[in-house]
Amino acid sequence: MNMYMHELKSMRKSALVWTCAMIALAAIYLSLYPSLASDAEDFKNLLGSYPETVRAMLGIDLDTITSILGLYSMIFSFIALCGAIQAMNLGVSILSKETRERTADFLLVKPVSRAAIVSAKLLAACSIIIAVDTVFYLAASIIANGVKTEDFSQTLFFLINLTLFFIQLMFLAIGMAVSVFFAKLRSVLPLSLGVVFGLYMIGALLAAGKEEGAARFLSPFKYFNTTYILAHAGYETPYLVASAVVIVAAVALGYIVYLKKDIPSVS
Repeated sequence: MNMYMHELKSMRKSALVWTCAMIALAAIYLSLYPSLASDAEDFKNLLGSYPETVRAMLGIDLDTITSILGLYSMIFSFIALCGAIQAMNLGVSILSKETRERTADFLLVKPVSRAAIVSAKLLAACSIIIAVDTVFYLAASIIANGVKTEDFSQTLFFLINLTLFFIQLMFLAIGMAVSVFFAKLRSVLPLSLGVVFGLYMIGALLAAGKEEGAARFLSPFKYFNTTYILAHAGYETPYLVASAVVIVAAVALGYIVYLKKDIPSVS
């Protein structure tokens, strides 16, 4: 419990920064909705002039874009990108920061198993993600209800926001799995940004090429299609299962490698 609380305290400042950034992003875009709704046809004509590949990459659906849920679906990809970076940073740092900060010797000589150490750190990271997503959802809901020009489905709004949690869990697990293969990481951010933006660009290219089926499994960002959510009020089962597989496999890999890994001592 002490380790868990210590990890929570060490993560809280960055969590606050990311939460504020995501809320600000949602507020900026949603604040534009009343003016867009009043000129819906002009707005649709403007977006319709964009090449179809550009609209696909940005997640623009002309049939729903003038509704608040349609607009939110478009901007949500950027919010998910921010959340993925935060989660990837957490995943990479939870097991690598001891060697970066030269506290590995102090931690590993404690009468606590490595499995318990990983579990406490992972639980703390998951708690932070849940807290961030909860605060963000509440804030986004207040903003959306404040700018709406007509009622919208709160269930669909919740389902869209819930995908942020799933995406973050995947990147948390991926970051954890990736980090254990490095003897020492001098900086977390370059690795996190490289992986997240790489997978994001793969997803954008798949969307531009209208790739469906197996190709979508290459990018976690494409596992949850907001257009599908709006139309069916649910998630696509194969991709929901795939996200669970990614999380379980990456976490298991992180545990296995870390338990057998040689941790360099402070020289």
